[in-house]
Amino acid sequence: MADINKRFGLRHLRAAPTSHIRHLRRGEIAHEGAGIAFWFRPLVAALSEVPVDDRELAMLFHGRTADFQDVTVQATVTFRITDPAAAATRLDFGIDPDTGVWRAAPLEQIGSLLTETAQQHALHLLARTALAEALVDGVASVRTRMAEGLAAEPRLAETGLEVIAVRVVALRPEPEVERALRTPAREQIQQEADRATFERRAVAVENERAISENELESRIELARREEQLVAQQGANARRLAEEEAAAAAVRTGSEADRRTTLATAEAEAVRTIGAATAAAEADRLAAHQQVDPAVLHALALMELAGNLPKVDHLTLTPDLLTDLLGRLAR
Repeated sequence: MADINKRFGLRHLRAAPTSHIRHLRRGEIAHEGAGIAFWFRPLVAALSEVPVDDRELAMLFHGRTADFQDVTVQATVTFRITDPAAAATRLDFGIDPDTGVWRAAPLEQIGSLLTETAQQHALHLLARTALAEALVDGVASVRTRMAEGLAAEPRLAETGLEVIAVRVVALRPEPEVERALRTPAREQIQQEADRATFERRAVAVENERAISENELESRIELARREEQLVAQQGANARRLAEEEAAAAAVRTGSEADRRTTLATAEAEAVRTIGAATAAAEADRLAAHQQVDPAVLHALALMELAGNLPKVDHLTLTPDLLTDLLGRLAR
């Protein structure tokens, strides 16, 4: 908005660099340009202020696809007034000479024109596009169609407007339809997650089976080695028993031989002693045969007396003496 100051019944206008000012005095152009400053008389002046900077116009409208589904299009159009003189003659950009405020709403008229034009081309495209295709490629298609339609619109060129850029921010269906469309994808994602879970469990089971097989193989190998150990211990025990038996047999044979040798020696000694005793007894008997019987009786009594126990008291009766004397007499 231009700055207007009052001095002595006159007005002084100072415009911004982005505003194009057009001053008509009695129907003739007195001043025209961007960022100018001048004095004017309000009673004979007609002022117009046309912005020449880039403007952003946000728009939101609803459309219907080929399969009768409602969608919402959110877009932004960047435009600029490239011919301020034409725009001032086609739209009311007049300002109050005292306040500098627009008398009308020209920017709202431009916004309505751009919105309706862009909406017309976007709706025409959506009416021939299915919902699924519109959700996939609709943003780029709608942006291209809106840009081409706005560039080819003759009224915009006649008004001095130029569309610099068109951006489609979003293209969305109704919330219920959007949730319904998300359901298959969610189900597929859930299936993928379930499959991943099952595969992870299968891998875990396979790993557990491999671990169990390794443990079983280890136990089998351990049992086999224990069997070999037991067999080896048995063989060692048998070998030890055989060695001990052989040693015992050797000891027994040695003891038997020793005892046989000892018995043979003892028998030989007994035979020698017996022979010597028999020879001595034979010599003694031969000597006794040559001795008088009375001497033999005396020797017998002497030997008997030597073998009798000790006698402290002896009692002789007449019967004993008679018998003994009778034997001695015989």
